[in-house]
Formats: sequence, structure tokens, C-alpha cells
Amino acid sequence: MRYIDNSADYKDYIDHFNDRLAGYIPPHEAWTPAEEALFAPDDLYDIPRGEALSRQFAAIHHAFSHHYELNPMYRNFCESNSVSPRDINSTADLFKIPLIPDAFFKNYPTGKPFATWLGNLVTGNLPEIRIRQNNPSLDQVIDSFNRSGMCVTYSSGTGGRHTVIPRDSATFNASQYALAKCMLAMSYGRWIDRSDACLLMPDPRENYLHAGKALQVIFDIVGHVQVAIKSRISISVMGAVMNNGSGLKARTVRFVSAHRSRQMIRQVIDWLEERRHAPDFTFILGAPYLIYHVLVQLKKENRSFSFGERGGVVTGGGWKIHEHERLPAGRFRELVEQVLGIPPVYCLDIYGMVEGNGWMIQCPEGHYLHVPWSYFMPMVLDEKLQPVPGGEWGRFAFLDGSASSYPGFILTGDRARLLDKCPVCSRPGPVLDPEISRLAGQAGRGCGEEVRRMFAVNRQE
Repeated sequence: MRYIDNSADYKDYIDHFNDRLAGYIPPHEAWTPAEEALFAPDDLYDIPRGEALSRQFAAIHHAFSHHYELNPMYRNFCESNSVSPRDINSTADLFKIPLIPDAFFKNYPTGKPFATWLGNLVTGNLPEIRIRQNNPSLDQVIDSFNRSGMCVTYSSGTGGRHTVIPRDSATFNASQYALAKCMLAMSYGRWIDRSDACLLMPDPRENYLHAGKALQVIFDIVGHVQVAIKSRISISVMGAVMNNGSGLKARTVRFVSAHRSRQMIRQVIDWLEERRHAPDFTFILGAPYLIYHVLVQLKKENRSFSFGERGGVVTGGGWKIHEHERLPAGRFRELVEQVLGIPPVYCLDIYGMVEGNGWMIQCPEGHYLHVPWSYFMPMVLDEKLQPVPGGEWGRFAFLDGSASSYPGFILTGDRARLLDKCPVCSRPGPVLDPEISRLAGQAGRGCGEEVRRMFAVNRQE
């Protein structure tokens, strides 16, 4: 199944990959332990246990010390929990690091006080931020930060509040590099240089919606990218849809978005036809909801393809296809194979979130979500925020060593199950059960949920 079928060739391939992404990698002589843990391994999912845990501890200890020293807000939080870097001396001690609930990143004021709140999240020196408006909107504040060279992204406005995360260029580049390297590892080196991709997410070059911006690196690792959603999606427009507004603006946005959705599906089908006999790799990446409706339309038209090993599908963002209907991942893979002729081993899902830079991608063999554990520590906790026994369900949390511009020590609202090793493949690291969901009482989330609501298609069509 491997396109690159031995370690020597894979090493050469990674060297070529690193050349392609040289702009994302800081100078080697300046690497911190966190950067060493991300940039040094060839395969972030295939690291011997001892090496991975050593790198993980060094990366997270460095990150914790960095934020404790340079982020007054987080240091105050740690002091209130009576924890400092002096208390972190082993892997077991990492569980002591205070976790920030993901809801915190939704709890902010409006206007210029929002800019102050956002600036206080940033660890270290903040660039000069110029806000021209007296009473700026969220979009205007975020645009001001991004004009300064930062990358502030937002997501998950399902409860009326958007998660907002400030990344500096180093953290954004680390996240992008990690995603590309993880995708490369699970695709066996089948696509770089030799592929065209269709991106069914908002254009990363125009948007700071995390669902789109997180995929900007795609433009640097494939031959050509066809973007399905070209327009900018602002917080104000997205909010009109996500909050189920009944006003004229909300109704107009939903009407226009549904019309664009139909156009987009037609454009994707036309692109697939152009790629029908292409000898290189045809790669589709996007929200399951959008890809699903392309497949359904192709079935209605009695059209199919035979991409086989020349094709691949990568999904991310949640599995809702309608407001109260969840699409089973196994059924989706079957539909991909029926319509596009792409085997399930080349149809993989990604689990990630706006608050973190750890990309958990399914293995082709068993579709378990593998964790890049050299710099990212997953945890599953009980109601008292203590680790649950291995293999039990609980609340997902993580320590992200790669986040240098904000404390990436997050308690999520997701229900997850963590296994020490994949039950199917031979990779040595921990995995998550793919059936991740929201805990009871937690607002729905998923970087594709905004896209699903923005581009909802009428069920009768």
C-alpha cells in the first residue's frame, strides 16, 4: 500500500518535504525543545515510546515555563492553583499543569475592551496594534491584530460566542507544518508534488475562520488547489446563520448561501470530470457535509469515477449532515468508494481544534485517530479532572508544547476515549477512538459546523 515503501526512501521524501516547507521551519540552531519535538522526527506518529515521551516532556516543560514567565494572566492562574515550573519534574507531573477551559476563549467583552482581552492572552511581546474605530466590531479588532503580523482565528459560534485564539507567526507556522507532516505520514507520501486538490472549506487566503485558515499550508505542498468557497466569511455574517436569526439579514444570508452551495457542488463535479483521467493524484479535502452532498448529487445523476489509488479524501470538522442527523463515518467511506472509486484506506478524518496545534489523523489500517505525541500530550479526565483508567470515556484535555503565543493547556468539552496503542496498526503511539462527541451540556462545536450551517442545502433537492 505504501507509495514510499522503505525507510531510506521515506527519509529522502521528508528531506524534500522540508525543502518545500523551509519557510515554516525556524533555523535549526535556534530550536527550542518544543521545536525540536516537532521538526526533528521524520514521522510524528512513528516514534519509539522512550524517545517520544522524552521529547514530549521537554517540549511541554519548556512551553509551561515560557508561559509562566511571560504571560501574567496565565501565571496568576497557576499561582492560584499553587503550581509553578519547579513542580514539573517528570511526565507524571505534567498532569499538574493548570488547564484552561475552552469556554474561557469565548468569554470576552466587545469593542476596544475585546482588544485588551485578546492582547492579554498573548504570551510575550505584543506587536503594535492600531485600531481605527472608536467602537470596533469583533471583525475589526481581529483584522487590526492580523495586520500587525499575527494570525487571530475564530471558530465555533454555535452558542452565540466564537472561540478566538491569537497565534504569532511562529505558532501559526508550527501548526501548519504539523498538519502537513501528519497528513504526509498517513498518506504514505502519495501526493506531494504530484497532485491537484479541491478544498471544500473557506479560502485560507481570504479568511480567518479557523475551518479555512488552518489549511493554508495546502497551497505549498500540492501542485494546484481549487478552492470551492472563495468569498470571505466574517464573524457578523456567520453569526447571522449560526444563531438561527430570523431577521432579514439572517434570512438573506441563508438564501444566498444555499444558492452558492448548489453552485459550489456543480463546480466540484466539473472539477472531478476534468480530473477523471488525470495520471497524478486527485485529492479532496473539506467538511464531510459538503463532500457528502457532492456524492449524493453524483448518485442522482448516475455518475461515478474510478480514481482508485490515484485518489484521496481527507475530512475534518464534524459529521452532522443536517441539524439533527449525524453521518456515520463508515457509511461515508462506503459512499466515497461507490461514487469516486477511492478505497477506504485513502479516506481519512482529522480531529483538531482552534485552541490547539495537535492534528490527530486516522490511520488507513483501522481509522483510529493517532496523536502526534512528541509535542502534544492527550488526556482523558473524569468529573474531578483526574485521569480515567485506560480505555474509558471521559473529558478530553491536552497539553500543546508547540503553542508559543498563548498557553495551549486546554480542557475541552469533548467526550473521548484514549488508548495506549492502536488496536489495528503497528504505530507505537496513543490513539483516540474516532467516535468523539460533545459532553452533555456542552454547546456543539466542530470547525466544519459553521460551514455546514452557512451552506445548508435543502433536503428535498
